[in-house]
Amino acid sequence: MQFPFLNRVATFEHGIHPVYHKETGHLPIYRFPFAPKLYVSLEQHIGKPAIAIVKVGQEVLRGQVIARADGFFSLPIHAPATGVVEALEPMPADNGEMEMCIVIRVYEADSQEVQIRNQHKLENLRGRELALVMQEIGVAGKGGATFPTHAKLIPPEGTTIDTLIVNGAECEPFLTCDHRIMVERAKDIMAGIKYARRVCGAPRAIIGVEDNKMDAVAALQAALPEDGSVSVHVLETKYPQGAAETLITALLGREVPAGKRSSSVGVIMNNVMTLAYVGRLLPLGEGMTERIITIAGPTVARPGNYIVPLGTPLRFVLEYVGARSTASEVILGGPMMGTTIPSLDVPVTKGVCGVLAFGKKEAAPPHIYPCIHCGECVNVCPKKLNPTQMGLLAAKREYDVMAEQFLLGECFECGCCSYVCPSHIPLVQQFRIAKSFLKQRGKTA
Repeated sequence: MQFPFLNRVATFEHGIHPVYHKETGHLPIYRFPFAPKLYVSLEQHIGKPAIAIVKVGQEVLRGQVIARADGFFSLPIHAPATGVVEALEPMPADNGEMEMCIVIRVYEADSQEVQIRNQHKLENLRGRELALVMQEIGVAGKGGATFPTHAKLIPPEGTTIDTLIVNGAECEPFLTCDHRIMVERAKDIMAGIKYARRVCGAPRAIIGVEDNKMDAVAALQAALPEDGSVSVHVLETKYPQGAAETLITALLGREVPAGKRSSSVGVIMNNVMTLAYVGRLLPLGEGMTERIITIAGPTVARPGNYIVPLGTPLRFVLEYVGARSTASEVILGGPMMGTTIPSLDVPVTKGVCGVLAFGKKEAAPPHIYPCIHCGECVNVCPKKLNPTQMGLLAAKREYDVMAEQFLLGECFECGCCSYVCPSHIPLVQQFRIAKSFLKQRGKTA
């Protein structure tokens, strides 16, 4: 099969070029200490929450299954540390709601080595058989959506996948954990690609990396398999280059139809961090107990990329990296699509890729002016929507019209429109409210 779009630096139409603040991209990954207590959420993935199988007072070993998956579209949870279960109780989550957590008091004197593994012979496993084994390690998508990885790799019935796209764009400002894992763990990524291709049946894989990470490109190219089944391609540094649909267009020139998934055009996509963990954990039969995240922002004294145990409360995270008391806003993820946390008691979960701390100056909301109909938001929208008109409709609460006539559901909330608006209208926030309102009424945008 020919891929004519792969002979150039790839990109897509529209988008923006924000200030990237990628200063932590040259810093090696460091291991974070264990907090005295870990708050392990049962809802760390899209789909049914895991079901706790431990009791208060029970000792657990690092790597032990402490919550089982509730069906195929769910994931098990593994103990991120050796310790004792102190409670099963609701704790604040990043969405402002309360989620059930297993509270583990960590044994301080323990070596905290992973002690429980469940290895399988993987050589002859393909398709759904391999996916079921992959489910046991509990890996969820690391790009932010937290889709159970094993389920995402299974193509819909009657669909043929010709390309596995591996997303190494990492286009969000501040975030560099994907960059570092490509530099430091390229072999793990290649192993993960091998297993992912055996599940989805893709004959080849393409890794897309923005051109502000050429050291990552070099590391990946040095680790490529000799059979030519995996290739690395350079992308223009532009936001939101790493969004699924824009990346497919940039690399393959294919447009995903409205309301369809990438599999409809023969593609399955995974994040580099996701596949690095698959490649690292699956051969060992080891459950996911930690993840690499970027911790940065103007108020952080020791920014960097850290391996953080799942369940670590953000209060402990910020204290360790020396986040000053002037921090007034903490964002999980990147500044464009991340969420402001409601409490420092929110724990690190499988989907957290970054923790950003900003002071009052950076977090101060600007004054909002009326729309001047300049069209800048239209010019940058990667989905070629009409944010101006949708914003005017949102102000009048015409949510049904937004969905039916202006394709609100196609908006993936990248924030480009809000970023360029000279009137500082919070367009993407308005669109999120509209979607939430429609969802509560049983409708989809």
